[in-house]
Amino acid sequence: MNELPSDRLAIALAQLDPIVGDVGGNLDRARTARAQAAREHADVVAFSELFIAGYPLEDLVLKPAFQSACRAAIETLARDTGDGGPSVLIGTPWLEDGKLYNAYAFLAGGRIEAIRFKVDLPNYGVFDEKRVFAPGPLPGPIVIKGARLGTPICEDIWGAEVVECLAETGGEILLVPNGSPYWRGKNEERLNIALSRVVESGLPLIYLNQVGGQDELVFDGASFAINADRSIAFQLPEFQEMVVTTHWSRTDTGWRCERGLMMAPDELDRADYTACMVGLRDYVNKSGFKGVVLGLSGGIDSALCAAMATDALGPERVRCIMLPYRYTSQESLDEAAAVARALGTRYDVVPIETAVHGLETALGDVFAGTSVDVTEENLQSRARGTMLMAVSNKFGLMVVTTGNKSEMSVGYATLYGDMNGGFNPIKDLYKTEVFRLARLRNRWKPNAALGPEGSVIPDKVITRAPSAELRENQTDQDTLPPYDQLDPILERLIEREEPVATIVAAGFDREMVAKVERMVSLAEYKRRQAAPGVKVTLKNFGRDRRYPIVNRFRDSGIALAEPDPNAARSPAKAAAADF
Repeated sequence: MNELPSDRLAIALAQLDPIVGDVGGNLDRARTARAQAAREHADVVAFSELFIAGYPLEDLVLKPAFQSACRAAIETLARDTGDGGPSVLIGTPWLEDGKLYNAYAFLAGGRIEAIRFKVDLPNYGVFDEKRVFAPGPLPGPIVIKGARLGTPICEDIWGAEVVECLAETGGEILLVPNGSPYWRGKNEERLNIALSRVVESGLPLIYLNQVGGQDELVFDGASFAINADRSIAFQLPEFQEMVVTTHWSRTDTGWRCERGLMMAPDELDRADYTACMVGLRDYVNKSGFKGVVLGLSGGIDSALCAAMATDALGPERVRCIMLPYRYTSQESLDEAAAVARALGTRYDVVPIETAVHGLETALGDVFAGTSVDVTEENLQSRARGTMLMAVSNKFGLMVVTTGNKSEMSVGYATLYGDMNGGFNPIKDLYKTEVFRLARLRNRWKPNAALGPEGSVIPDKVITRAPSAELRENQTDQDTLPPYDQLDPILERLIEREEPVATIVAAGFDREMVAKVERMVSLAEYKRRQAAPGVKVTLKNFGRDRRYPIVNRFRDSGIALAEPDPNAARSPAKAAAADF
């Protein structure tokens, strides 16, 4: 479509929360955003990567019926543009010549004017796009009101080649649609990548990201633009939907964006808390649950989860249940009640004595002649898990799981007990981070939070020694190293993949590191059965870290030189010794 060149261009940016698979709903969201852009006299409204389908799609995108639904929605939206209103730039899967592409479509004048395909398909960490998409050819720019917009898609700007091609073929503005999930420190990394492309190409760049939770991932928005002189033109807020019209002028040195909204990203702990809250909110709401139920133990993990759930959904949609047994202290009873009272949630006390006794009686003949051990402790946890799931079934509430990353790393959790549930907002937070975020929530609340202001987690909950209370005078440190020692070891083993020898050389006790490494390896089968949870670290359990369950490798911490035949053991004997 030929248009007369203009010295002004109004680009509306739709930083929105699409829902995976909700093609009709996403079309409605696009139409609503376009109507707002029209009221603001925008020339074009731009949406994020794969907006019409939602992101990430995984193998859903391979279904022919889904591909057809997305194409039909794009064609419908294209016809809408025949009304003389803003044109549209929108992400969609696109099947062409038997190949499926991650595409970006330009819709104007009642038709699909142009399609551009993603070139660089990420295949690391949480991304596996090479599994489902074909890489596209190097693209040229799209002409909108005489301005030549290059539209590299997300990963296409993490290398130089695509942007270099766009600059060489006459691109004047780079508009980058993204499905870029949050993890701690991601904003600075994105900004540095975008700045590198601006410096190399000499072109201004718009970074447009989606928001909202999708399974384990949370998308934080935080869209921005950088002018060719490297100045920040605008910075949109994190974790917030909005449609913003930006204004561009052609100057002697190229296109320049007028200064717009400037919202500095939250500091790291605040961003982590908000990500956990948003991830839980969207998982519950998009899955259609009425609300959530969780076991409130009087400990720090369940208290923080209760606060996040209340902030995400409002107190009227959160039900807290204390499930006491003979080892539950009065302090736990008091603190659990205090948390529920501070949050304003419903609170029930359901003793588990009868249920545990019934299980022990039923197993009496089978267990005859054996001594009491961890089996009986696990019966307590599994009785609690069964009761929470019963409440879930009866009232349509999702069970919130409350185990932290330290526990999940070393298997300090009970399958079909405290691991029961649908979603875990703190799954990717180490115990020391749980304490830190609990203190943070007592002095600060996210803007979008629906919970009460002020302190909601009593000091005693934060300062008392962590305990599962499955036997007399039990504390976590009976089984685990102190968390201020355990968590740095886990971070090095999991996020950094450091060898045991490297961790020991950094000053950690060799015996402790070896013990932790072994516990992490042995707990893989538990993690594989755990509920999904929000990703906030560089490497979470789930999409990021996919280890085999049956795995005999152990890092001894000793650098191997030439094999010693006298030290050889068969795999079977090695496994028996390790276990």
